[in-house]
Amino acid sequence: MGANSSSISELPENEYLQKLSGSEPISENDPFWNQLLSFSFTTPTNSADLKLLEEATISVCKSLVEKNPRTGNLGSLIKVFLSRTKELKISAECQNHLFIWQAHNALFIICCLLKVFISQMSEEELQLHFTYEEKAGPSSYGTECEDLIEELLCCLIQLIVEIPLLYPCQHTDSNWWKWLCSWYRGRYSGGVTSALGDITYSISLEAVTTLIVFLSCQLFHKEILRESIIHRYLMHGRCLPYTSRLVKTLLYNFIRQERSPPPGAHVFQQQTDGGGLLYGIASGVATGLWTVFTLGGVGSKSSAQLEQCSPLASQSLLLLLVLANLTDAPDIPNPYRQAIMSFKNTQDNTAFSSSNPHAFQINFNSLYTALCEQQKSDQATLLLYMLLHQNSNMRTYVLARTDIENLVLPILEILYHVEERNSHHVYMALIILLILTEDDGFNRSIHEVILKNITWYAERVLTEISLGSLLILVVIRTIQYNMTRTRDKYLHTNCLAALANMSAQFRSLHQYAAQRIISLFSLLSKKHNKVLEQATQSLRGSLGSNDSPLPDYHFWEMSDCLHFSETKLRHAQDLNVIEEVIRMMLEIINSCLTNSLHHNPNLVYALLYKRDLFEQFRTHPSFQDIMQNIDLVISFFSSRLEQAGAELSVERVLEIIKQGAVALPKDRLRKFPELKFKYVEEEQPEEFFIPYVWSLVYNSAVALYWNPRDIQLFTMDSG
Repeated sequence: MGANSSSISELPENEYLQKLSGSEPISENDPFWNQLLSFSFTTPTNSADLKLLEEATISVCKSLVEKNPRTGNLGSLIKVFLSRTKELKISAECQNHLFIWQAHNALFIICCLLKVFISQMSEEELQLHFTYEEKAGPSSYGTECEDLIEELLCCLIQLIVEIPLLYPCQHTDSNWWKWLCSWYRGRYSGGVTSALGDITYSISLEAVTTLIVFLSCQLFHKEILRESIIHRYLMHGRCLPYTSRLVKTLLYNFIRQERSPPPGAHVFQQQTDGGGLLYGIASGVATGLWTVFTLGGVGSKSSAQLEQCSPLASQSLLLLLVLANLTDAPDIPNPYRQAIMSFKNTQDNTAFSSSNPHAFQINFNSLYTALCEQQKSDQATLLLYMLLHQNSNMRTYVLARTDIENLVLPILEILYHVEERNSHHVYMALIILLILTEDDGFNRSIHEVILKNITWYAERVLTEISLGSLLILVVIRTIQYNMTRTRDKYLHTNCLAALANMSAQFRSLHQYAAQRIISLFSLLSKKHNKVLEQATQSLRGSLGSNDSPLPDYHFWEMSDCLHFSETKLRHAQDLNVIEEVIRMMLEIINSCLTNSLHHNPNLVYALLYKRDLFEQFRTHPSFQDIMQNIDLVISFFSSRLEQAGAELSVERVLEIIKQGAVALPKDRLRKFPELKFKYVEEEQPEEFFIPYVWSLVYNSAVALYWNPRDIQLFTMDSG
């Protein structure tokens, strides 16, 4: 191997990597680290890049795992990284701008090594690798045993919250950073943005990625981790005071969506004064050894693609979701979730509760805008769900927005393209709608927002429709899709709950929305008749006679049910489910008729047009009560239409309905309890959310790769 090495296959023979993973301990003061860390490379940008790198260096990692107990070289590398960051923060007089460059390179190597260590050993074994003392020479940390895991975790968090990305002098009061900005501005014609901003972006991204890797031990356990060593460090001790700042920074990273610098943009160029010893190393031996990290572009994104995405925003959001879904410690609730639950708008001047030390303020307008723009990703939809469900300040703000369509339309589009989305994404979108429809103000306002030319709605050209009518159309379409494909009772329940919450405030329903409500009932009616026939045949077969009269299935005795096979029992269960759905649909129609009939002539028209559908349910014991009002409305308006004569135009029928709505004796309509459903998380929600979040990390994290054969938390088809 030599200075001109450019093949990734030669990495295992690299003399510097061999020394790092060899049998000889390396002091943290050894010049070796300057040689190892002064390299220039394009950071891998996706899992394909990292897979190639990991496969090429697996022998190096295995050697380090085996020999580190005797050498302590992993600890030395981490101490070198910590010293670089400490010197950068506290020494305003230090005029060597390579500190942040070397810190980034050290962190990249640490992250790669940690990922392999964590995938191959328990947390207890990992902790031991952090406690092995290097044997070569005095330590700059003294003789006391440092807790390197806590030290490293705290340093990573400090890097994330304290390093601004671009023109940091405008965003921080830190004296050392102001000095560094000024110094860079004088040294580089491209300014801070082109030199310092690019490398700080990269080290911020690397710090976020390393924290995710630290927490990735969950991937290698089937059960949910509740007593994790890493979790304990993050929820106690030195990391705890940074909770709110970390959550706030991750949120702002998501909000800003800063584009990543183009590949190689953060590489420092040699200056006219020669650049010193380390530049010579970087441009000589080390550069040749590490340029293989560009990976020849294999499996990586093009520059044009990279400009269209924000790796830091994406990775920050994933880390935020992971932190927010950590299980509570025995003695303390998850502080990251507490911070998410309690942050306020920067415009809110009310005092924070003394019971929550993790509260902070953030610009709600900026956060709302980012949420509206990013809903195509599962992660952003999950974040929106968490904020609406857990943060009452954010929920109140969202519901008060006059441009609520900017948020609702992307959610409806997710549901509309249900066949292209994973089930979890659809669930989150639907639950968001359910949470929003709990508010009567939302249910009224969506019928006042008029939309034009909804291009993604393909069933019918919608040149003009209210947001409320569009919401009804999409939810009904989701129900119909579920009936024919997934047959998920949970999905049905939440769809119907959202419609039920809205029903009393239905206003000026679009004729197509009104038709779809009745068409859905028609579909349910047909399915009910089919399931009823199957259930009846099953019981007849069980009783052994084709001629014997059967009791009404609502009055079947337990002795009848004892004859059921498993298949026949399923028919009875299917019948029960379909009747629950039919009952719900009748209640939704009834709620609209009793509360806002005069606002919805199109629904009355559709009801009269398909009046025969409701005949079979008039005397049905499960629907008799709710059918009284619907039957009264049908009879009342049918009588008025008969009096008006035959062959009436659509316009004339609607006119008669509008006139009749005023004359309808509303005191004859039976009062029913208001339809209101509230979303409540099931017990132990972590059993759903933690595998879901980690499946998002596995599939979406920037430049992170795990061997799918090692994953225990979820199956690959659920990721």
